[in-house]
Amino acid sequence: MPLHENNQLLSNLTLGKKITSYHNKYNPSLLQAVQRSLGRTSLDFTLDLLPFFTGADIWTLYELSWLNSKGVPQIAVGEVVLEATSEYFIESKSFKLYLNSFNQTCFDNWSKVRKILERDLSTCAQDKVRVTLFHLSEVENQHICKFSGSCIDEQDLTITDYNLKSRYLADAVAELEIVEETLFSNLLKSNCPITQQPDWGSVMIHYKGMRINREALLRYLVSFRLHNEFHEQCVERIFTDVLHFCQPEYLTVYARYTRRGGLDINPWRSNSNVPFTPGLSRLARQ
Repeated sequence: MPLHENNQLLSNLTLGKKITSYHNKYNPSLLQAVQRSLGRTSLDFTLDLLPFFTGADIWTLYELSWLNSKGVPQIAVGEVVLEATSEYFIESKSFKLYLNSFNQTCFDNWSKVRKILERDLSTCAQDKVRVTLFHLSEVENQHICKFSGSCIDEQDLTITDYNLKSRYLADAVAELEIVEETLFSNLLKSNCPITQQPDWGSVMIHYKGMRINREALLRYLVSFRLHNEFHEQCVERIFTDVLHFCQPEYLTVYARYTRRGGLDINPWRSNSNVPFTPGLSRLARQ
C-alpha cells in the first residue's frame, strides 16, 4: 500500500485534482505545504531526532515571469533553498500555480519579487527560505554536468522485482575494507503518491565506511521503481536505509530530479562533519 494512501492530511491538496482556471494575478494563497513527519513516521525518526545533521531541498525555477512597472515582461531563473529541518516542505503543483500567478502582475523591481518569494515560501514552509534570481545572461553559458564518482548502472544484472526492498542492503557490506568513495546512479525512478506520475532522477551517494556492494546498491535503488513517495521523502528513505544497513562513518545522499511544470527538485541529506556543498549545475536530463 502506498505510504500516503487514505491520508486525510493530503486530501486537501490541489495535487491530483483537475484545475479549471489558472490565476495569473499574484495569489500567495495558492501555496500548499506537506508535513515532513508524514514520510518520517515510517522511517522511525522525528524532527527532534534526525539521522542527518544537514540537508536542504533545492528548487530550480525555470518558468518565472512577471511585469515591471511599465508592463514589460521580465523573466528569470530562480533558485530556492529550504532546509531539511523545516516542519513542512512545499508541494510542487501548488508551487507551480503560485508562480503562474506572477505572470500578469506588475512589480517595481527584481528585489521586490525576490523578497515576496522569500516571504511567501517561508510562511508556507514555516521556516526560512532563501531565494536567488538569475538573469539569463548569468546562466545561459552554464555547463551541463554529471555527478562525480563511479556510476553503478552498467552492471550485468537480471532484475525482476521493482517493489521497494530495503533488505537488498542487508548484506551489502560483507567486505571489511574501509573506503571513502562516491557512487551514483541515473536509474532512480519513483512515483507521486497522489497521482502515481513517474518522478525521474539521478542520485549520488558519498560515504566513508565498509565498502558497499554495488550490485546490492543498484538493486535497492531500482526497487524504488514502483514506489509511491514524494521526492524529498525518497531521498530521506535512501539515506536512512544506507545508514542503517551499511553503517558508514558518514554519509551524504544527493538527488537531482528531472523538471516538471517548470520546476526541478534537488534534495540532499548528510551527517558528515565536513560541509557538503551541492553542485548546482543541472544534469543532462534536467
